[in-house]
Amino acid sequence: MQKIKSLMARQGLKSPQENMTDLSPVESLRIPSQEEMRELREQPLDPAAEQEIIDSIEEVYFSSDSFDMVQYELEVCVFEKKLPPELNLQELEQYRDKLKRQQAAVSKKVADLILEKQPAYVKELERVTALQTNLQLAAVICTNARRQLGGAKEGFTEACLGLLANQRRRQLLTGLLKSLRTIKTLQRTDVRLSEMLEEEDYPGAIQLCLECQKAASTFKHYSCISELNSKLQDTLEQIEEQLDVALSKTCKHFEVVHYTKVQRAYSLLGKTQMAMDQLHMHFTQAIHNTVFQVVLGYVELCAGNADTKFQKMQYKDLCTHITLDSYIPCLTDLCKALWEVMLSYHCTMQWHEEHDKQDNTPGGTAEESDEGVDRSYVKKKLEHGLTRIWQDVQLKVKPFILGTDMSSFKYDDFIVVLDIISRLMQVGEQFCDSKSEVLQESIKRQSVNYFKHYHRARLEELRMFLENETWELCPVKSNFNISQLHEFKFLGQCRSPSVSPSKQASSGAVPGQELSLFQLYLQGGNPFEMHMEQKDEESEDVLASNGYESDELEKSVYQEYDSDSDVPEELKQDYVDEKTGDAPLKSISRETIRSKKKSDYNLNKANVPILTNTTLNVIRLLGKYMQMMNILKPIAFDVIHCVSQLFDYYLYAVYTFFGCNDTYEASGLGLISSRLRSTLNRIQESLIDMESAEGAVVHGPSEERKEKVPSPHLSQLVDLSNSNALFGLAQRVVATESLVFLAEQFEALQSHLDSMMPPAKKPFLQQFYSQTVSTASELRKPIYWIVAAKAIDYEQMLLLMAGVKWDIREIMSQHNVYVDVLLKEFEQFHQRLADVSRHVRIPLAVSNVLWEHCIRLANRTLVEGYANVKKCSNEGRALMQLDFQQFLMKLEKLTDLRPVPDKEFVETFIKAYYLTEGDMEQFIKNHREYSMKQLANLVNVCLGSHINKKARQKLLAAIDDIDRPKR
Repeated sequence: MQKIKSLMARQGLKSPQENMTDLSPVESLRIPSQEEMRELREQPLDPAAEQEIIDSIEEVYFSSDSFDMVQYELEVCVFEKKLPPELNLQELEQYRDKLKRQQAAVSKKVADLILEKQPAYVKELERVTALQTNLQLAAVICTNARRQLGGAKEGFTEACLGLLANQRRRQLLTGLLKSLRTIKTLQRTDVRLSEMLEEEDYPGAIQLCLECQKAASTFKHYSCISELNSKLQDTLEQIEEQLDVALSKTCKHFEVVHYTKVQRAYSLLGKTQMAMDQLHMHFTQAIHNTVFQVVLGYVELCAGNADTKFQKMQYKDLCTHITLDSYIPCLTDLCKALWEVMLSYHCTMQWHEEHDKQDNTPGGTAEESDEGVDRSYVKKKLEHGLTRIWQDVQLKVKPFILGTDMSSFKYDDFIVVLDIISRLMQVGEQFCDSKSEVLQESIKRQSVNYFKHYHRARLEELRMFLENETWELCPVKSNFNISQLHEFKFLGQCRSPSVSPSKQASSGAVPGQELSLFQLYLQGGNPFEMHMEQKDEESEDVLASNGYESDELEKSVYQEYDSDSDVPEELKQDYVDEKTGDAPLKSISRETIRSKKKSDYNLNKANVPILTNTTLNVIRLLGKYMQMMNILKPIAFDVIHCVSQLFDYYLYAVYTFFGCNDTYEASGLGLISSRLRSTLNRIQESLIDMESAEGAVVHGPSEERKEKVPSPHLSQLVDLSNSNALFGLAQRVVATESLVFLAEQFEALQSHLDSMMPPAKKPFLQQFYSQTVSTASELRKPIYWIVAAKAIDYEQMLLLMAGVKWDIREIMSQHNVYVDVLLKEFEQFHQRLADVSRHVRIPLAVSNVLWEHCIRLANRTLVEGYANVKKCSNEGRALMQLDFQQFLMKLEKLTDLRPVPDKEFVETFIKAYYLTEGDMEQFIKNHREYSMKQLANLVNVCLGSHINKKARQKLLAAIDDIDRPKR
């Protein structure tokens, strides 16, 4: 406290008492009295103000019940220096009143809450009182019930003892009667046992035999049955031998009645576990004998002689003698025979499951305990046997699969083999939840080997198709879809390939509930039976007689086709009735044709896909490859890799035929994106055999070259030099748009391909789509640029511009002749496009690319022509603007491509003639799209007349600095 006072003294502060004495009479009147403060606290507060006061209380006041508010305020005020440097009694009174108002608000809030909860408290107290009354009543009831139960217990126990005594006497008399009957029956046992063995009533015979043995041991002191013991033992051994033979018969053909008799017999013998061990041995032997006999029969049949050397061969060696013609029938019969064995095993398990449910009653005797142990043993043995039986099946089928080279199989035959093995693996999955690794590895080896040869042949076939392709339109119907092709029919099949429709209908399966093969064929049939399912009677109705929906439409288009104003986007589509929303296929109104866009050369065709015979062949191959993936998913990645090669080769061929040109980079138009360039380089490095393409002498085919294909060559029948046909525009459109159509089909199938890919390989598929398939449409730019570069004589325009005098001294109102010549070229180009579209549909996207290229090249030619000017006046610059505006005005009537490409490129260059020296330097830095020559012309022609040589050299040096990194 002394420290605080000394600190206040150093700062020139006074104590509160001293401050109070210094107050003037007027200031002391401002301090409210205690009566005023009391009235102030007693004033009622509205709820919002009261809540605001409560919210203003510091959180520390609510921290705990033992919180000392007074001490807290003193500590905060004194030790935390909350007091102002100069103490003021009025401020302290106000702070105290604030605390009191907070205390009053809290007290009022607590009181309100107590009053609010009082009815609930009274109600709950009444419930507790009622509950106490009910509990007392329940105690009285329980006391009376216990007393009555005690009396009933005494009366019931005495009655039970009397009943037990009578029952005991009855049992003794029954046992005596049974003994007398047993002695009587033993006299006729031998004869009855012989009759039951002849009837194959094994359970009855064993039961009778065991009863006789038991009776003989009980009544062995009788001389009449003592000689029967040895005969009963011999008969029992004979029954066990016949039981083992009967048990082995169930491995190939299971019958419920027969198996029930056998199991009952073994149960009576107490050898249930031994019977299960024997059963598994018989199944193993049945699998071995069955496959050997099936394969041996086909080998001997194909050999055509009575040589018995095959019977002494090992099964693995025997499989190598199967001929190609007998391979599929033998594989089918082999799977049929193995199916019968597995079906018998499945029925055996099903019988035991049902039997266990019937006999699964609680019991505590030793006999029932032994039966439980037997059931547990049988269940475990059968469950373990599932994997063992299926493993034996796989090991028998594996050498048969690998014993023959399938690389020379026809595609359909190999698909049949895959289908059969796929069915067998489906059986294994339903049999024991096995992934069939042995079968998968075996068929994968054969599939990879077969597919490698098949894909190599298909690539060579594709090269032959491409080299003989004339790139004529393949006339398909407007509703063409790949699902109409036979190769893609499997995508629409919702059922298992091994289940025929008739079998599904007869199985009585609940819709939406899939039955297993064992359930479907439990009553008969076989999933490996070669059902000759009816193929679609209708052929692939995808081809059209011509590319037009009607001849009248084609005529009306060119009679009524004219240039009109721009139209909404909806009118790009076929005419749609506003009332019904239907789009007629056979006719289009004249008003609709007039309202079409000027760049749309698609009017005379229905929206028919543009594709060639080669495209259709690639799509069919895609369907076959996907069918193989669908049947055998382990080789899905290998197949998709080959599918990507088909698309890569087609894309590369279209590029090399129609888009390869060394002047791309010089054009400066960015025709080939970096992604497309890297894709083409990747295809060339990984797929194209450049040595064969260049005619180099190759001494030996390396493994790397085996995977590559020579680069295709364009057919000599394709003429790309005819100017009247726009340098093969029809062929270019068919080739490019067929590639785009092919890419669209790949995009539509992406989700299906992705579902068949292993998770670890999915990035490859994603990269293929993002880096290759998506670049198909990018080929439009380089391919159609060649047409645009040759369709219009830009060199003639440069010569005409060179003859124009630009240093005129008066404002001209008439544009130059070269503008009319250029517009005439564009009109001829427009007409030629219309002529080409009579034979091949030109999509709007294609015509837009063509117009964009032509306009860009024209505008850049204009800039080049202006850059060749040696002298130019202000009036000459105005003439340039007049020429360009005239060109734009006429051009907009020919095409509705908006905005006009590179319009700013020309306008900016013309406006640069008016720049000052400082602005020109900034212009050079900001506009690097112009060449050095063009920028130098701006400096020499525009500023040369009114800047000195040093300034001109500075600007030319700046241009040279910009161009230096490009060298």
